[in-house]
Amino acid sequence: MQFRREENVDLNSFARRHIGPNEEEVRVMLREVGFEDLDSLVEAAVPRNIQLDRDLNLPKAKSEMDALAELRAISRKNKVARSFIGCGYSDCITPPVIQRNILENPGWVYIAYTPYQAELAQGRLEALLNFQTMITDLTALEIANASLLDEATAAAEAMALCHAVVPNRKTFFVADNCHPQTIAVVQTRAKPLGIEIKIGDYSRFRFDNTVFGALIQYPATDGAIYDYTDFINQAHDAGALVVVAADILALTLLKPPGEFGADVAVGNTQRFGVPLGFGGPHAAYFATRDQYKRHMPGRLVGVSHDAEGQPAYRLALQTREQHIRRDKATSNICTAQVLLAVIASMYAVYHGPRGLRAIAERVHRLTSQLADGLRALGLKIAHENFFDTIRR
Repeated sequence: MQFRREENVDLNSFARRHIGPNEEEVRVMLREVGFEDLDSLVEAAVPRNIQLDRDLNLPKAKSEMDALAELRAISRKNKVARSFIGCGYSDCITPPVIQRNILENPGWVYIAYTPYQAELAQGRLEALLNFQTMITDLTALEIANASLLDEATAAAEAMALCHAVVPNRKTFFVADNCHPQTIAVVQTRAKPLGIEIKIGDYSRFRFDNTVFGALIQYPATDGAIYDYTDFINQAHDAGALVVVAADILALTLLKPPGEFGADVAVGNTQRFGVPLGFGGPHAAYFATRDQYKRHMPGRLVGVSHDAEGQPAYRLALQTREQHIRRDKATSNICTAQVLLAVIASMYAVYHGPRGLRAIAERVHRLTSQLADGLRALGLKIAHENFFDTIRR
């Protein structure tokens, strides 16, 4: 806020508007509700069994300069290491233009996650429509939502979709080469729904009339790339649906799930410019065929028109209860990662299709060089076909 030099500014009034009430005003508010001080209010409002019976061990206050100096000293003890964990987590570069203008921009960060009147933010909805379009292009499926929490919860949501489309069956198959955290979340979600999870080698699994769906990883968690066409045909012949959890960057080079028969594709978009963030969140994607759109979880941005007939964006195919009243929702989770989905979509816009393919080709080329070096040392690589992960 700027003031003209000749204005007289009431600093107390300014502080009340922009900082908060002063001590006297706090005492007045306390008296209005029948308390003498904050301690008596806390005593009445907070149960005794959860109150701390001692003073907090707080150090003496520091100036801002001293506090920053101490934090810098602590940060210098950090050791920057390269992560080789894999399992869907890959470090990446956040382009500075995206970091400055989106990740660090309060206009994109604040109130992005609970859009009770989302249509007010047309720019945000346009960015999310870009995200959905990016996902449908890369997965070759007809419709995608505007993100979920992470890949594991997206896989669990896909299982729920399969169960809704193929009712009266209780078994869901999960390939043992899926990411371990995905398997764990699917198992946890299945238990209260009364779904039996079978885990095993996808190439040996045989479908029967108790199986309503299956989950496979593409590429697998150990890096191997498989042709799942026959497996998916067997599932469809048995009346089951198939979910493919796919690496978003690998899809710029590999055959997309929709082209080899997948009914649902899920994954995370972390490697599209989203920092690792100590494990998450990482905006997940969820794409499916148009015939299953009524069962799709989360948010979907559509193109409509406003009162003057001009093109406008809006949330579509869902009730507001999806975000407010869980008992009326079509899904048990509508946690969209709006900020991270916007970052991922703008990462794709920034690089373009050719740029994304160039990044993927570089990643694969470096992985191949590593594999060649290991073979030269006499080590055996488990799989000949891989994208960015190898295993002995």
